[in-house]
Amino acid sequence: MSSGSLDETAVDSYREAGEILAETMTEAREMIEPGVTQLEVAEYAEDMIREAGAGLAFPVNISVDEEASHATPARDDDTEFGDEMICLDIGVHVDGYIADAAVTVDFTGNDELVEASEQALEAAVEAAGPGVEVGKIGAEIESVIDGYGYTPIYNLTGHGVERYDAHTGPSVPNRAVDRSVELEVGQAIAIEPFATDGRGKVGEGSTEEIYEQVADGSVRDRRARQLLEELSQFDDLPFAARWLDNSRSEMALRRLKMADVVKGYPVLKEDDGRLISQAEHTLLITDDGCEVTTAGIHGFD
Repeated sequence: MSSGSLDETAVDSYREAGEILAETMTEAREMIEPGVTQLEVAEYAEDMIREAGAGLAFPVNISVDEEASHATPARDDDTEFGDEMICLDIGVHVDGYIADAAVTVDFTGNDELVEASEQALEAAVEAAGPGVEVGKIGAEIESVIDGYGYTPIYNLTGHGVERYDAHTGPSVPNRAVDRSVELEVGQAIAIEPFATDGRGKVGEGSTEEIYEQVADGSVRDRRARQLLEELSQFDDLPFAARWLDNSRSEMALRRLKMADVVKGYPVLKEDDGRLISQAEHTLLITDDGCEVTTAGIHGFD
């Protein structure tokens, strides 16, 4: 495989991150069943990644029913899974090189909605390669989801992944786009179709448990300064409020947010309150197509 601007060390790290993610996802998804808490699954997966010697590219996302993204359990959260549609989205990095993947586990009886996003992902991966416009990939996703009688989430996209940056360009749309950029050899991208039985748009909810440091800044508050030192361990990647040393840190976190040192990510929800399914892979664009680094997670791998 030729990987363009990526050296062998980077490619090996992308692959290792993908392998660790696939193993983690397999075990974590098997834990999901009514009566188990979201926090149990999130912490199990996060601990498994750390024990493998890798890092977390972002907190484990557990999105339920109308939630699309940025949902993770709070500290001491005792919310249990029920008869719900559950999206599990995990990010792993090895030396900063990131793998990002998602699956949907359904207890609502809407198997076809899950299948729509998975089949859309399969079509998108088959279409990906050097010189392919991302709008063409979006057209494949839209066509498959439409064929199931559902709607893609139009204002969510796939994305590039770079070293210590889980969301870069290019954006990979979930619908057809007439004018768009072409994929290039050596790029790492995450393709993530979202399918819904709603109108296909998400907006911000009121819950916020994921944050990211976006500036150095200077703050007077002693606890806020201490927290800034603590945040350095996250390598400027997103983190969960529950990862902080204690609950008192959350007041300092709010102060850092008010000072524009930290950014919060509100949970995204389908505008109509309808169900959402998600499927996601990370892949490297190669001379002869692409290599899925997170292979083994979905049935078509």
